[in-house]
Amino acid sequence: MAEKVHCLHILVKTEQEAKEMIEDLADGVSFAKLAEQKSLCPSGKKGGDLGTFGRGQMVKPFENAAFALQKGQVSQPVKTEFGWHVIKRVE
Repeated sequence: MAEKVHCLHILVKTEQEAKEMIEDLADGVSFAKLAEQKSLCPSGKKGGDLGTFGRGQMVKPFENAAFALQKGQVSQPVKTEFGWHVIKRVE
């Protein structure tokens, strides 16, 4: 199991918005472009790039989803106290 992962994410207010982001990604829209346009997180300005992080650095539901993804894979909507996330594992 990887000790660190590098992920991008998009943070939105509702599960419906998160599902729409996943549909847009499936249609070929750039993750970075969506993050810049839609994400409520300051990381959106960097295309949603959170950089590399280890276990214990993110809230549990986010961490669990991020570490479960394979490289290049995009998560289903993940709920945290901040809202709904769509996560993409870079490496």
